[in-house]
Amino acid sequence: MAAQSLLQTPSLEPMHWIFRPSIRRKIVGIAVGLIILMVLTSVLSVVMESTLGHLLDELLTKYIPAYGHLARADSLRDEFTRQLDEIRNDMLNQVFASTTTVIRNQRRAMLTSVAVTALASLIGLGFAWLVSSGITRPVRLLLEGARDVEAGHLDRSISVSTADEIGQLSAAFNRMIERLRRNERVRETFGRYFDPKIVEDVIDKPALAATEGQRRPMTVMFCDMKGFTAMSEGVTPQGLVKIVNHYLSVMSEPIRSNRGIIDKYIGDAIMAYWGPPFVAEAEHAHLACLAAVEMIDRVASLRKELPEILEVRSIPMECDIRLGVATGDVLAGSIGSHFMMSYTVMGDTVNLASRLEAANKEYGTRSLVSEASIVAVQGLIEAREIDRLIVLGQTRPHAIFEIMGRKGALPPTQIALRDRYSEALSAYRAQRWEDARKALGAALEAVAGDGPSLTLLKRVDEFQRNPPAADWDGSWRIDYK
Repeated sequence: MAAQSLLQTPSLEPMHWIFRPSIRRKIVGIAVGLIILMVLTSVLSVVMESTLGHLLDELLTKYIPAYGHLARADSLRDEFTRQLDEIRNDMLNQVFASTTTVIRNQRRAMLTSVAVTALASLIGLGFAWLVSSGITRPVRLLLEGARDVEAGHLDRSISVSTADEIGQLSAAFNRMIERLRRNERVRETFGRYFDPKIVEDVIDKPALAATEGQRRPMTVMFCDMKGFTAMSEGVTPQGLVKIVNHYLSVMSEPIRSNRGIIDKYIGDAIMAYWGPPFVAEAEHAHLACLAAVEMIDRVASLRKELPEILEVRSIPMECDIRLGVATGDVLAGSIGSHFMMSYTVMGDTVNLASRLEAANKEYGTRSLVSEASIVAVQGLIEAREIDRLIVLGQTRPHAIFEIMGRKGALPPTQIALRDRYSEALSAYRAQRWEDARKALGAALEAVAGDGPSLTLLKRVDEFQRNPPAADWDGSWRIDYK
C-alpha cells in the first residue's frame, strides 16, 4: 500500500502544481538559471564586439582613405611638406591610439566574459550542491532506516524535511515502520498466550495453520504438581495464584531452553511436545528427557522459593512434580472451530504420556517414560526399567522407565539401586518371589524409601498369598487416570 501511494500522482490544480516543490522543478530551475547567465554573457560580448567594429570602421572609412589621397598629392609635397608631415604624424598617432583602444576593449571584454562565466559556474555549482544535498540526505536516512529494519530495530523514525517526492517517500517509510511495530507488539502479545514458536511459524509459514492434520513422530510430556489440591486448601486465592504462576514459570524454562513447545497449561499441569517442524526427528526424545532432568533438579529450589513468595515460614504441603513422557506417532495440526483454532497434537502417544504422569502415584516416582523414548535417546540418559504397564484405555502393555539423571552422572548408590532393582524385576516376572524379595531388600539398602522397590515388594507379598494366573506375562494394569 505504501509503494502504491508513492506511485500515484495527486490530482492538483495547474497553478498549485507550478509552485509545488519537487526534484524536477529544482533541476529545471538550475538549468534556467544557467541559460539566463549564458544569455547575459552573450549580450555583453555582442556589445563589446559592436564597439570594436565601430572603431575599426572609423579607421577604414576615414583615416586610411585620407592617407591614400595624401599619397597621390605628392606633387604638392614641396609646398605642403611641413603641413603634410604634421598631418601624417597626427594620423599615425590617431591610428595607434585607436588600435590601442580596440585591443584594450577587446581584452576587457574577454576578461569580463571569463569572470561572468566563472561566476555563473560557481553560482550553478553552489545551487546544485544545495539541491543535491537536499536530495541525498533524505535518501541516506532512508537507507540507514532500511538497514535498521533489516536488523530488527523498529525504534527509529525518519524526519520529513521536504514536501517533494523524497519527503513523501520518507513519510510512507515512517508509516511502514509504525505498522511493523504494531505487528511486532501483536506477535509479542500472542507469544505470551501461545508458544512463540507456534506464533512465528503460523505467521511465517501459513501452511502450518492448515486444518489438515499430519501424522508425525513426536515426544509428548505431561507435568503435574504433586499435592496441589491439599496445598490449595490452606492458601488464599491470591497466594494460590502466586504459587501456580511461579511453579509454571520455573517448570516452563527447561522446556523452552530445550526447544520444546508448550501446548497448554491445564490448571497446575503442563502439556508440552517436541518434534518436527520445530526440532529434528532424531533429537526430540533426547531434548524432552533433558528437560525432564532439569525440571526434577529444580524441585529443591522451588520448595525454598514458594514460602518466600507467600511471605510465610512454610506451606501446608511440600511441593513435588510428576512427569510422564512418551514417544510415538501423533496427529499434529490446527484443531478447533471456525471461531478459534489451536495448533496441537493428539493420539495414543498423548494419552500414554498423560497416563504415565498419573502412574507416578502408583510407583512413588517423579518421572515415568515410555520404552520408545528410551530407545530413541540411545543411552544419552541414565534410566531404569520400572515395570510393564497397561494403562487405562489401552490393551497392550508398555515397558516403562524412570529417568535417573544425565549420562555418567549417577552416584554409586543410584547405580547399585538400578542393578538390584533390575535383578528383582527379573525374578518378579519369573515368579521367583523370594529372590525378588531379597533383591528388593538390597535395593532399599542402597536407597531407603525407593518408591518402585516398595511398590514391587507389596506385590510380591500379595502374589505369594494369591498367585497370578498361569498366563500372566508380568505386566500390571492401572484402571484409573
